[in-house]
Amino acid sequence: MAHRVNHEYDYLFKIVLIGDSGVGKSNILSRYTRNEFCLDSKSTIGVEFATRTLQVEGKTVKAQIWDTAGQERYRAITSAYYRGAVGALLVYDITKSQTFNNTLQWLKELRDHAGSNIVVIMMAGNKSDLNHLRAVSKEDAESFADKEGLSFLETSALDATNIEKAFQKMLLDIYQILSRRSLAGQETSATSLPRGTNIDVSKKNKNRNKIACCSS
Repeated sequence: MAHRVNHEYDYLFKIVLIGDSGVGKSNILSRYTRNEFCLDSKSTIGVEFATRTLQVEGKTVKAQIWDTAGQERYRAITSAYYRGAVGALLVYDITKSQTFNNTLQWLKELRDHAGSNIVVIMMAGNKSDLNHLRAVSKEDAESFADKEGLSFLETSALDATNIEKAFQKMLLDIYQILSRRSLAGQETSATSLPRGTNIDVSKKNKNRNKIACCSS
């Protein structure tokens, strides 16, 4: 989605974090938006979000990043929140092979629910600080990402490795793709890019995006 309110920003991009429970999605979110990390994090219930505003090629972009619960029992609840997302960060734990094996199912769910709105998907192998416990090789992950047309990075929310880089690349890629679509006449105007429901994050909803450090 792209949305403008009181000239505070030019574009609003919704990004979803997906992946199994315990892979570190919430700590990735808190590291990027507040530069915080919580060792004793609790499982996310339902969906929570946080925001960060930055400059992308001279435009003010507000990233609204949604942290989706990884537990199976919440999947039906969270599926609606894929709507309107233009980017996704698919996270697995490099020390747990099953979380990597499940990325294909997460990718299918994302594509089923988000449809053509999603323009950028990045896969992140999180917990690179635990390289001595690695169960998923970087080569296997890169091969899978290349096959599925995904960007790929290994990250660590603990020591902040590649967290900033991952979101900067995603947001730049989203902006450039949507700008090209606009110039090519594939959308009626820049302010309607992309299709999807705009979410009002004006002052009256300001308190809704606060997330406790220890949510996961």
